Amino acid sequence: MGGIFKLALKLLMNDRAKFFALLTGITFAVFLMVMMMSMFSGILLRASSSVENVGAQIWVLDPAVNNVSSSIPMPDYVLDFAKSINGVKHAEPIYFGGAMVKLHDGTYQGVNVIGLDDATLFGRPFLLQGKIEDIFAENGFLVVKDAEYDKLENPVMGTEFEINDHRGRIVGIAQVPQSGLFGVPTLYTTYNRARSYIPSSRFTMSFVLVEPKSVADIPHIQSQIKGLGYQALTRAQFTKKISDFYKFKTGLGMNVLIMTVISFIVGLSISGQTFYSFVVENLDKFGALKAIGAKGRELVMMIMIQSTFTCLLGYGMGVGLATMVMILAKLRMPDYAAQVTYTNLSLAFVLVVIIAIFSSYISIRKVLQIQPFDIFRG
Repeated sequence: MGGIFKLALKLLMNDRAKFFALLTGITFAVFLMVMMMSMFSGILLRASSSVENVGAQIWVLDPAVNNVSSSIPMPDYVLDFAKSINGVKHAEPIYFGGAMVKLHDGTYQGVNVIGLDDATLFGRPFLLQGKIEDIFAENGFLVVKDAEYDKLENPVMGTEFEINDHRGRIVGIAQVPQSGLFGVPTLYTTYNRARSYIPSSRFTMSFVLVEPKSVADIPHIQSQIKGLGYQALTRAQFTKKISDFYKFKTGLGMNVLIMTVISFIVGLSISGQTFYSFVVENLDKFGALKAIGAKGRELVMMIMIQSTFTCLLGYGMGVGLATMVMILAKLRMPDYAAQVTYTNLSLAFVLVVIIAIFSSYISIRKVLQIQPFDIFRG
């Protein structure tokens, strides 16, 4: 077995031009597949960033809501009803809205405004500077220091701005686990201040955040909320609903799928054609091996070793290249959305295995058909 392995690799690398062409094709295909899937994973992660940043176990929402940015305001009795359910530890309202901020130099910048419950400030972010109590001060706002922070001209403690003809003042600089998707800065304030500063409809409550007394109480809470005509989703369920929306109800999922399939076809065609050409050019060597006693299964093993080695090497180089590009992109563009996940790597590996099988199959058929006397007669 060791001899076959060495002979297969020596035969493979003997023609360096063909070997590097094959390796380049597979590397490029893996690079494209990993880049597209990682970009899609990053977008989905950022699409549900508010759910992760707030950290509530249960979100009560209108059934028609499919993401945080398009919330449908709910009447106050939903909050009162949620608080009355057995098994609820506490329930608070939260406000999500958009507004235009007038900066010091007179320019305007769109922002996301999150209003926290005045009594508990449930869902508040981690503060890098300032005290959370200062949010109750007149016109107090917290600003999130993330990739979009500089769009507000890098505000510091005490920076003032104008929001819908109201004066706002930065009283804290916060940090959240995940930045948003659409490149808009985020401000936190109290619930009552948010709904008084930002024009809205008759109802202003975007979501109700519920903390159950125990995990066993969650199904009961969900059934009670459903009976009221609303939906109570756990953090994981709400994240999945947002992901499904971007996957199946927007063009994003289909576009990424098409690009991944195209990358796979590119790798499949390049590797199959190049490897078949390599085998055809080396038919005399395979025929000679068969003439001196090599069995068909040993020739098949050689081809499988060659294709597997090339595909795995191309897989490693493609993943490494994609990771390096993503790291460099994030260093230059902090709001670049991409992440490498085990799912992405596993799917890319499966597709590379399919490429290896396809390349081996079309070459094995050619090798098994050769006869030693045809080689020597030629």
